Amino acid sequence: MASEDISVGLVGAGYIAGWHADALRLVHGVRLAAVCDPSRSAADALATAHGAQAFGSLEEMLQAGVCDAVHILTPPALHAPLTLAALEAGLHVLVEKPFATSTLDAQAMQQAAEKAGRRLGVNHNFLGLPAYHRLRRAMGDGLIGRVDQAAIHWHFPLPPLRTGPFGLWMLQSRDNLMLELGPHLHAFAHDLFGPLREIDCRLLRPVTLPTGCTLPQGWRVHARAGDTELTLSVSLTEGADDRSVTLRGVAGSARLDFAADTLIVQRGNASDIILNPLRAEMAQAGAHLREGARNAWVQLRSLNRRQPYALGFEGVFSAFYGAIRSGAETPKSIDANAAVAVMQDIDKLRASLPPAPARPQPASAASGAPDALIIGGTGFLGRELVRQLTAQGQHVAVLSRAQANPFAGLEGQVTMISASLQDEEALVKAMGGIRTVYHLAKAEAQSWDAYLKNDVEVTERLARAALQAGVARFIYTGTIASYDASNPAQTITEDTPFGDMSARNLYARSKALCESRLLALHRDRGLPLVIARPGIVVGPGGPFQHWGIGRWHGAGAVRIWGNGHNKLPFVLNEDVAQALVLMSDKAGIEGQSFNLVGPPMLSARDWFAAIAQLTGTRVSVSAGNLTLFWAGDMVKYTLKRHVLRRGGLTRPQLRDWRSRAHLARFSNARALSELGWAPEDDRTRFQRRAIDAKALFGF
Repeated sequence: MASEDISVGLVGAGYIAGWHADALRLVHGVRLAAVCDPSRSAADALATAHGAQAFGSLEEMLQAGVCDAVHILTPPALHAPLTLAALEAGLHVLVEKPFATSTLDAQAMQQAAEKAGRRLGVNHNFLGLPAYHRLRRAMGDGLIGRVDQAAIHWHFPLPPLRTGPFGLWMLQSRDNLMLELGPHLHAFAHDLFGPLREIDCRLLRPVTLPTGCTLPQGWRVHARAGDTELTLSVSLTEGADDRSVTLRGVAGSARLDFAADTLIVQRGNASDIILNPLRAEMAQAGAHLREGARNAWVQLRSLNRRQPYALGFEGVFSAFYGAIRSGAETPKSIDANAAVAVMQDIDKLRASLPPAPARPQPASAASGAPDALIIGGTGFLGRELVRQLTAQGQHVAVLSRAQANPFAGLEGQVTMISASLQDEEALVKAMGGIRTVYHLAKAEAQSWDAYLKNDVEVTERLARAALQAGVARFIYTGTIASYDASNPAQTITEDTPFGDMSARNLYARSKALCESRLLALHRDRGLPLVIARPGIVVGPGGPFQHWGIGRWHGAGAVRIWGNGHNKLPFVLNEDVAQALVLMSDKAGIEGQSFNLVGPPMLSARDWFAAIAQLTGTRVSVSAGNLTLFWAGDMVKYTLKRHVLRRGGLTRPQLRDWRSRAHLARFSNARALSELGWAPEDDRTRFQRRAIDAKALFGF
């Protein structure tokens, strides 16, 4: 094995699989050979990007015999059965955290690995960080001494708790949420100090989701491990990022910022009382300077491919596969014993808690044929549209991958439909008897080819299905971002052409192409199409860190697009949903588009001033020079094209960056006159309806 590359397969092609695939590229002696996923299109996309083979199932991939090892990246309930199958087939296995959903499953996986004589590890990725290895060395060298107090924090916003999608596995129960986040903290605690005992846990800030499930937005654990008193703390509301391990020892203290991969060790000095404070602060300043310079060099040398989160994956994978290649023992921090121990600690924690609140009994299931079908109905806008349609007495169907109905209390009016967006026949069946189809979904991709496959082709497929099913109205949500809004003297109406989209950002370009293809189907085949182009949509339940306003650097700092003084095309979520409802009923508007923006009332700076006034939170706001943004984008483009030799890139254009600032004005006259739409036009009422401190920050 030492002389040949280890062939690795990824089981699961979701979000985390991209991180695994990118990190494997950087690990010596390893190559990504295969990707499998029930969504064959997802497997194809990831496999193609990395020169691997795609499969539709683990069984199919095992039969092909192309792998020496696999990474299990599926929903956690599948970790145990898939791991057992891979081990039985003679493969090494690395499992994404959480390793399992119970100690019993974890132990069964460990025993199967021993029986098969294969390696089994867990991706507790932050234990692979260079700064964490420096912390372990500092402890081993006695620089901190015996540790009597340790605090491990995961204080990081979890936007899905407020904005969805609420069908995520981790949001389906309190146990799932603790299994999703707990391993990060418990892996550090066990690796540094051993098993926990005397556990006391307090749940913080409970919130009830639209699914009816009540979840904590944080928890605090007090426990002991060896001679050390530990505090493990989780906070998921908006706030400064504090993901850290802080140790107090006899000889010194240490703070590991594992989100930034930095380590600051503080020790006393023997200077007299006058020089002692100066030396102490200078030592801290020097330590921060060294850590900052080290990280800047790593990012510069790797062209930003080795950011801290990625470094953790690379560190774990290098350790796991390095041990396999050399025949050494798997590092104790990531082996099956550690995985079982962490699972045991989390089970102790869960057992110490009172029973989770019971979900309210759902109303009776909806009966009869739905009036409307919403694709993207579980998102920010979709949920409000469902609310308004059901308030009118309509029966609504929502196309979603979620297993449970996320509309607690509306089960009698909302039907969840599961159909693949790649399966036109299933989509036709789902649309049978439907009067109005709302296509609110949007794709998020990193390449134009991916947008073509996952946005443009999907939109055309939905439209063809609507034609076959004979729906009366097909409503598509485009975006005002497709317009060239770089000219402050221009007023944009629905008749303003998009212009040349070839050099625009991928999202705006994809949305414009979707519109073009749909309009062709309207002209050629009579698709009953109406297009909505929402502006910057805000309101309770919406994202606090809205990228339509600027580039965010954590929750407390934003660099706005431009100087921030021009009025932005804000619009309330409720008002957009109202317009969509009106579009369903208004006769004679097929083939038309509508700009759904409110009257110009607030600039970006006004928006953040309103947040400060209404919530008491002052976000750090900086102007963003659009020319410098463009120049920086050009440097990245040049490096990617000529150094990394990547294809399929779009050359950045200054007008695209200027468009992000929405310098032009947008007219909503057509929506006002033809739909009878009445968006909020009072500035004070708009601010109060848009900004709710509790909803915005998660309190």
